[in-house]
Amino acid sequence: MRVRPCALIIERNCVLTMKYRYGGADVYALPGGNPDPGESLSEVIIRELREELGIETEVDQLVLCGEVIGGDERKDALHAVFIVHMVAGLPQLNPEHTSAVSIEWLSINELDTKHLYPNVGQAVRAYLEGMLRGVYLGKIDQPYVE
Repeated sequence: MRVRPCALIIERNCVLTMKYRYGGADVYALPGGNPDPGESLSEVIIRELREELGIETEVDQLVLCGEVIGGDERKDALHAVFIVHMVAGLPQLNPEHTSAVSIEWLSINELDTKHLYPNVGQAVRAYLEGMLRGVYLGKIDQPYVE
């Protein structure tokens, strides 16, 4: 199982996402990525957001954690979602480091209406409303676009 740390950046009740096109559908991902050897989870987030979005960040607390079971064709992944604060720069895509087509700020209310990766829109809302008990979500039901 691979580990994918990602950032939950919230400004004015909106969440920073990276929009991708897969199989003709829009997929919105929380920014993050895969660790290089020897990297901590917070180091991965700082590096990935610097490379892909050109921003400097500070990693705060782990707020959500859960597995996506990939099935026969995809690797299983443990997603670790951290609150992250932008401390310098404005997000801009760097096409040398990402295949995302745009940056999208999604309102908290529309998170569970979009194809989000990882599929944690409802959990993010519950966390922000103080209704989430615990960090571990267990298995995340992740629909895939072919």
